[in-house]
Amino acid sequence: MTKTELKPILVFDSGIGGLTVLREARVLMPERHFIYVADDAGFPYGGWEEGALKERVIALFGRLLAEHDPEICIIACNTAFTLVGADLRIVYPQMTFVGTVPAIKPAAERTRSGLVSVLATPGTVKRAYTRDLIQSFASQCHVRLVGSENLARMAEAYIRGEALTDDAVRAEIAPCFVEVGGKRTDIVVLACTHYPFVANVFRRLAPWPVDWLDPAEAIARRARSLVPLPNGFEPLNGEDPAIFTSGKPDFATRRLMQGFGLKVAAVGSLG
Repeated sequence: MTKTELKPILVFDSGIGGLTVLREARVLMPERHFIYVADDAGFPYGGWEEGALKERVIALFGRLLAEHDPEICIIACNTAFTLVGADLRIVYPQMTFVGTVPAIKPAAERTRSGLVSVLATPGTVKRAYTRDLIQSFASQCHVRLVGSENLARMAEAYIRGEALTDDAVRAEIAPCFVEVGGKRTDIVVLACTHYPFVANVFRRLAPWPVDWLDPAEAIARRARSLVPLPNGFEPLNGEDPAIFTSGKPDFATRRLMQGFGLKVAAVGSLG
């Protein structure tokens, strides 16, 4: 199989947080082109009614799969995958979907204090999927679920170069820190792909040091395991397309995409 015959990898997120996953996936799959899809017309997903969001994401993938025929799809969004991942696999059985779920299992394995927090969106926090992960892998831990209403928007703004106030960020992360019987939270799971972009701010403002667990590398490793590596490949150069469902990302977003080796595709609105 030659380079030109290799199908692209599609990376999907509600916004630009999935760039954290794209970055890791490119390192592990240097022979592949990528298509980055941001459903900015639907962002943020956290406040959507579940039925409406399911319909939206399933319909979007109908168009994306027909147009781009990717090798696999990485759903780089906890809120989307915990809600609609199973449905996507049923509706599009010919496609392989790699999901993003809160990294509760590795957090439970690593914690020394037994106090773990999951920093997520409200949608991820209320999912039965998330509760099942806790029951299956962290029943011996005290797991606090923190659903931030504002942090995904704040992270999007920060990624685009806008300033965040320390007080605003501190208010969002403060509920993650628990102190009980002389023990403290020692791991915070970043259960939204937007949040790792702000991790250095989190570290600076945290009341004590914790491990901020970013699942991006693990997602990329899973994707790599499902995509065969051809013999004699050469790493690819050049830009990959970025698709925004609004059809009109702003200048700061376009500039950010360039920094990630992406070029905003000239397509109409998908939203």
